[in-house]
Amino acid sequence: MVYLDHAATTPMRPESIAALNDALAVVGNPSSIHSAGQHAKRLLEESRERIAATLGADGIEVVFTGNGTEAVNLAIKGLWWSRQSDVARPRILVPAGEHHATLDTLEWLARHEGAIVEELPVDEVGRLRLEALEAALARDAASIGLVTMIWANNEVGTIQPVEEVARLTARAAVPLHIDAISAYGQLPVDFHGMREATRAPAGAGLVAVSVSAHKIGGPAGIGALVLDRTAPVEPLIHGGGQQRRVRSGTQDVAAAVAFAAAAVAVHERLAEDAERMSALRDRLIAGTLAAVPSAVLSGDPDPAGRLPGNVHFSFPGCEGDSLLFLLDAAGVAVSTGSACQAGVPEPSHVLMAMGRSESDARGALRITLGHASTDADVDAFLAALPGAYEQAARAGLAARATSFDR
Repeated sequence: MVYLDHAATTPMRPESIAALNDALAVVGNPSSIHSAGQHAKRLLEESRERIAATLGADGIEVVFTGNGTEAVNLAIKGLWWSRQSDVARPRILVPAGEHHATLDTLEWLARHEGAIVEELPVDEVGRLRLEALEAALARDAASIGLVTMIWANNEVGTIQPVEEVARLTARAAVPLHIDAISAYGQLPVDFHGMREATRAPAGAGLVAVSVSAHKIGGPAGIGALVLDRTAPVEPLIHGGGQQRRVRSGTQDVAAAVAFAAAAVAVHERLAEDAERMSALRDRLIAGTLAAVPSAVLSGDPDPAGRLPGNVHFSFPGCEGDSLLFLLDAAGVAVSTGSACQAGVPEPSHVLMAMGRSESDARGALRITLGHASTDADVDAFLAALPGAYEQAARAGLAARATSFDR
């Protein structure tokens, strides 16, 4: 199987597998005061420091979570709840086309807590329109609980103007959370550097960044929230008060050790891997357009404006799901840009936010590269694509109505 779905999850790196195997033999709860527990704690805290160094943060600012989705939930809910403690600040600003970890969290806060979610427009490549953010911040900044956004779009790969957003939110004294789950491992992340560059005051500007281990070659089941010391949050989980009382619960030492091994490996080769993936990405884009001239590239066409490992196309006249299944049958694993509910194809909300047509949004395919990708993988995709597209185009677009709608 040729694996080209690294944005969903990427294979564990050998360094991470070895570190995990060794750490699984360690006995001891890191909260225990006996020597076994303190040995586990040392491994845990050393891992936290190593991960923090790859994010431009201090170890104490790294809060381990069960995954990236939990990190996003903790940041958004925790910051928003904390901001309501002295005065009502119900507004949350968010660009259109965000990941569902963010969208579903905001929907829950709106339904259950009375949050007012204001969606900001994006342009035709999926990038936030900064003038819309400026206008929303100028309209009573004191009523804004937080701004939350993705660093780079998980579907189309467009890199967002995060430093400009951090500067605007710092000036408006509003906290900013950035979901860097898709960006971490492909772009440099410097938490302290951005806070300093944007002159962020205490509790405002960039205060939180979410990441996940399985997107960089670490294990699934562990993520992290980088949380500035000056940013108060209400915890989602209560219990033993671990991790600054932000996230209680016995921590997974082995997963943290494996996460750290992957983080260090990625960080040491970040520029080299980005250059290699970018070359594969550009080859894949050129080859796709040569094979299917009617295909439409989604996201920023400027290589500097998109993730090194991301390729996203809309294929006219066919369902992305049809292409996915046909490519899978040919031994190539990719993903669509759409979500399926009960087997009924739905258009990509990201492409719709970018102003694309429903047929474009339904004919989307995301091909993503990672640390293990090779020229042979690109060759295999390009060899399988013409036949898969021909069959999918013959099938056409599926009817939106089903027998269940009657």
